[in-house]
Amino acid sequence: MTSKHWALVGGAVACLSSFSLAAAPWLEPGDPRARFAAQKLADRGHMDRSVTTWPIMWSAVDSGIHSNLRSDQQASGMAAAYLRFEREEQASPGLRGEFNINAQSEIPGVTGFEANSLAKAGTSLNLQWQGDVWAMGLNPTYAHNPDDDEELRLDGSYLAATASNWVFGAGAIDRWWGPGWQSSLILSNNARPVPSVWVNRNDTRAFETPWLSWIGPWDFTLLAGQYESDRAVPDAKLIGMRFTFRPVDGLDIGLSRAIMFGGEGRPEGASTIWNALIGRDNGQLEEDDPGNQLASIDARYGFAVGQQSMSLYAQMMGEDEAGAFPARKSWLMGADWTSQLLNGDQQWFAEYTNTQADDFLGSAIPNITYEHSRYRTGYRHYGRNMATGFDGDAEAVTLGAYHFLDNGSNITAKASYAELNKDGGNRAVTPNEDVFYTAPAASQKVAIVDLGYGTRAFSGWLDLTLQVTDKKIEYISGEKDQWSVGASWTYRF
Repeated sequence: MTSKHWALVGGAVACLSSFSLAAAPWLEPGDPRARFAAQKLADRGHMDRSVTTWPIMWSAVDSGIHSNLRSDQQASGMAAAYLRFEREEQASPGLRGEFNINAQSEIPGVTGFEANSLAKAGTSLNLQWQGDVWAMGLNPTYAHNPDDDEELRLDGSYLAATASNWVFGAGAIDRWWGPGWQSSLILSNNARPVPSVWVNRNDTRAFETPWLSWIGPWDFTLLAGQYESDRAVPDAKLIGMRFTFRPVDGLDIGLSRAIMFGGEGRPEGASTIWNALIGRDNGQLEEDDPGNQLASIDARYGFAVGQQSMSLYAQMMGEDEAGAFPARKSWLMGADWTSQLLNGDQQWFAEYTNTQADDFLGSAIPNITYEHSRYRTGYRHYGRNMATGFDGDAEAVTLGAYHFLDNGSNITAKASYAELNKDGGNRAVTPNEDVFYTAPAASQKVAIVDLGYGTRAFSGWLDLTLQVTDKKIEYISGEKDQWSVGASWTYRF
């Protein structure tokens, strides 16, 4: 493309960027185009920052982008323009607002990185304010006919402040931990976010001291939250931790941990937290067992291929611990790559997921992954798995593509083939009959196709979605329809 054409592309992206996700001090999960842009810049050596922990702080993006982009306009110009104008339009100081209205014929049981309202219909008013130190978002939402019987929500609301190079926050925001496009084995936006307090680094630059500079750019997130009351153990608590580092260009390594503890009738004092942190559980303390733990290790290596980029990635999650290392493992492996065809950018990926413990390497142990003997509602929030939408004891392959047109529109196409609940058993307890629990009820093989189209419309942004399955998926709370047709319209002011 000529420099004149790139200028036009940049202008189009500038206009369209105001209709993407809500403004915040961070780049939120749920926007595949933003993820594509961040990954391509990182993989081509233009942004030395991790791209496997979402949300990504804008300050990390700003400080991580190198000045050598001018020599790579052909390959990276469109991606850089999208991030630059989104930053200028959405994350600058001041007050902004966003109105959304959405509807879909069925709430999909299986979702990927893309955002989903998790209701049959709804509307929201998202108000955002950002200053030099403080930032806040208020997102009152009405959800009509949701799966969880919660019509009034504040998901996406938060209050955050920056002190030194740390961000302290409280609220309920979506997260995605890991390199997968269709699944994360430990924390994703498949379920509604757990209300929590948290702390994370603001600028993820490397240590300056030679003793630690070899770690490269690094990030750390610590959160503490509380689950809903309608559970086998009401008001259970959650601690989540993630540490990522980038020791060489292109290589992101992530270490994550999630701890469920406390709740009604369970110990939750300082000694309980300490025992959980040092791994004294799995029956070692009998009735004082501190809780349920998951831990994961993931790696992603991205690199340039001619004018394009590619990455190979993997994630391993253990449900238990043996010898200070994760045991009863689940696996995720994949590759993603980019292309430039038909006057646009494309992001492709192929991903394999296996969540039956030790099935991939070893002897399969069913009814372990995302389940627990005491926390019998499992690793779920309001009925949905907090990691992968395929839930436990599943094996799935997904092929996906995103086409980002130079006028700002985008097209999504994904196809998955999965075997759900491979052994047919289920340990999940369903304490609230008004909540739809998306744990597959029986062994079943299913094909899933997702299509999407996003474009400017009626002075706002319109997303059209379609999910089709070859049969109705049977969950422990009932069946989901084979067809889900949806539309979402957003207007910013």
